[in-house]
Amino acid sequence: MGLAPLAHGGDLVAARRLFPNAPEPFIDLSTGINPYSYPLPPLPTDCFTRLPDRAAVGALAATAARAYGAPSEGCVVPAPGTQILLTQVAALATRGRAVILGPTYAEHAHAAQLIGHETIEVSDPNLLRSANLAVVVNPNNPDGRILHKPLLLDIAAELHRRGGLLVVDEAFADVASQFSLAETVERPNIIVLRSFGKFYGLAGLRLGFALLQPRLALRLQAMLGPWSVSGPAIVIGQAALADVDWKTRTIAELAQAVVRLDRLLVAAGLEIVGGTLLYRLTRCADAAVLFEHLGRAGILVRRFSENSEWLRWGIPHGDPSWLRLEAALTTAHLA
Repeated sequence: MGLAPLAHGGDLVAARRLFPNAPEPFIDLSTGINPYSYPLPPLPTDCFTRLPDRAAVGALAATAARAYGAPSEGCVVPAPGTQILLTQVAALATRGRAVILGPTYAEHAHAAQLIGHETIEVSDPNLLRSANLAVVVNPNNPDGRILHKPLLLDIAAELHRRGGLLVVDEAFADVASQFSLAETVERPNIIVLRSFGKFYGLAGLRLGFALLQPRLALRLQAMLGPWSVSGPAIVIGQAALADVDWKTRTIAELAQAVVRLDRLLVAAGLEIVGGTLLYRLTRCADAAVLFEHLGRAGILVRRFSENSEWLRWGIPHGDPSWLRLEAALTTAHLA
């Protein structure tokens, strides 16, 4: 069975096709990628000319373990982005019933279906307890919903008694690390996924991590095969993850930016219904009209087929983008 790829934010080619007369440059607010990207360090030539060696991958895993709070380097599997890990970790669960707490990132259901799980989406976290594979995005995309550790650990314990696996996608947890389950991944049925590109603003680098019990980590590494992470990704990832000062400054900068964004959205008559420091979710009866209005102004936001009143807004970068967004919202004239 062939399943078509799902639509996501960030498709400026489609946006320009949809709004051919929009002014340039297009402002892409349709993703949750940090606009304040990590400054690239100097890259040695051999990170391009040589295959990555095990020592370099191990050093990256050790740095990631410290950055995320995982128990040890042996609990960390680097990968070329977390997207590729979705099917791999779904395959670690006994094939059967995949239960996904939604609404959320649609690729989790897509990946579970590809592996052969019977897949359902639920809104009550307690319905995860009977799954072979339970998936929670925490903080959630797109509404920023957070499940706290005691509930997640209780669900994981019950799943373990039934032979089930809990996968917690923490793609946006760099801005909410107090809720992370990273320190608990030595438990046999908890897998945490961490995205690098979103918080560090380097999505094109394709780097992510699975945090899991060492025995499962070895299985996952075997599934990915050798040289799964590029030399440049290793060098940049290790530098960025070790840079605690940059992370602290960036979180403070994002906190200020999201306050500014909230003010613009509320002033335009939008209801903010959730989000994180990397994106905001709004509800508006005229969301479709607003999406079109913004598109004609050269601004792309994320819309959702499952809820026509939702729009998700990323953080603008630089005063010109902020001013264009403010002007577009001021002229929107929502009902």
